[in-house]
Amino acid sequence: MRRLFPVPAVTDPTVGPGGSEADREWSPAELAAAYAYPEPDGRRRTWLRANMVSTLDGAAQHDGRSQPISSAADMRVFGTLRALADVVIAGAETVRQEGYRPARARADFAEARRSAGQAPVPAIAVVSASLELDFSLPLFTSPLVPTLVLTGAAAAPDRIAAAEKAGARVVIAGDGVGVDPARAVGALAELGHTRLLTEGGPRLLGQFVTSGVLDELCLTVSPMLTAGDAQRIAGGPAVEVPRRFALVSLLEEEGFLFSRYRRD
Repeated sequence: MRRLFPVPAVTDPTVGPGGSEADREWSPAELAAAYAYPEPDGRRRTWLRANMVSTLDGAAQHDGRSQPISSAADMRVFGTLRALADVVIAGAETVRQEGYRPARARADFAEARRSAGQAPVPAIAVVSASLELDFSLPLFTSPLVPTLVLTGAAAAPDRIAAAEKAGARVVIAGDGVGVDPARAVGALAELGHTRLLTEGGPRLLGQFVTSGVLDELCLTVSPMLTAGDAQRIAGGPAVEVPRRFALVSLLEEEGFLFSRYRRD
């Protein structure tokens, strides 16, 4: 992996003796340093970052899944971002399409998570208005930390009961049938989850964008073309005025670009 755009105050591990660039696989510690959450500054209680992948022609999926447009390096970044987060937020459709399982403990990050006061793994938080989820899956029955289900106050009581019976923790984050993005962020913070990561899908990311609660986007640009009518990384209604984000860092491996943008 090669750094193309520097990150202030982070030592560049790709620069070897004599200042030459060396393409190599970064260690988990180096990736964790490159993707570290910002230190709290009193202005923000939480930090919500998104991690998405897109082809050159804007497709966020191929045949309904992101795996065909990903790479080994993308999966290393994916694993690092999860290892740094308190909670991973995903929409119900993404959970179904991608076959979500509980987050697994990583020995490489165990000490860092203990030092940061985090659980051994991030909790998975599933956003669902209908709660039409298969609660017999391992995501609900055998996680290391209980899976969260974010829903609205109008969710069917029998589905709430089914989720809780399976071991999930139901969090009400909306007054109606759906979830209010800003309220979801606040509800997760009340549970002690301030380092937030969303992996989409596009509809959920679009809701975070339009509500103005997204702080950072980690976007992998895949060197592939797919054509077709696949979704973009964010869907739903457009914002009235485009929101500008600032480039923080840019990495490259085998043609894949790994960018980080933060809102100004």
